[in-house]
Amino acid sequence: MHSAMRVLGIDEAGRGPVIGPMVIAGVIFEAKKIPGLISIGVKDSKRLTPRDRERLLEKILEMAEGSYVRVISAAEIDEMRKTKNLNQIEAEEMAGIIRRSLPDEVHLGSVDVDEERFGMEIMRLSGIARTIRSVHHAEDRFPAVAAASIVAKTTRDRAIGELRREYGDFGSGYPSDPKTRAFVSRALLEGKCPPIIRASWKTVAGLKGLQLS
Repeated sequence: MHSAMRVLGIDEAGRGPVIGPMVIAGVIFEAKKIPGLISIGVKDSKRLTPRDRERLLEKILEMAEGSYVRVISAAEIDEMRKTKNLNQIEAEEMAGIIRRSLPDEVHLGSVDVDEERFGMEIMRLSGIARTIRSVHHAEDRFPAVAAASIVAKTTRDRAIGELRREYGDFGSGYPSDPKTRAFVSRALLEGKCPPIIRASWKTVAGLKGLQLS
């Protein structure tokens, strides 16, 4: 008797912000349950409201065989970036989720311009020979990745809410947000960079330079 085929979807939230964690989530499903994700309205988290994401999160976790979430703090990202770039960090974390979940097939979004190269690197790092479908905009093509994007985004939104309660309103956390830039500038001016700021980001170095000029 053959066991059911299991498909793992992996996605991240918070790759670009200068404030807060990056979250990488993996969600594993029996392949026969994946069409059900579409029927309940699962899609790329960026195309859903926060309320819809919260509602779908509960349903996704009920349908999933398992979920794996890695919250990487700003301070941890800074430490990792001393020896790795962001693509390498993501690849290693995704490979770790594959080792923990042991799926039959993996669907994920490529952060490399070369989709196939990124998939091969994930396979090498995981040490497990699996079918890995690594494509750009995977959350639009694979329901399991869309489900993982909802888990990652909801987890990060909750974490950001907690940080706002502790540190005040810092805007969206993205470098292009004037409120975020003002928050970072003020912290640098006061001589204390809180651990929620990714000090290794070019934005921080640029704002430091402006203050010194």
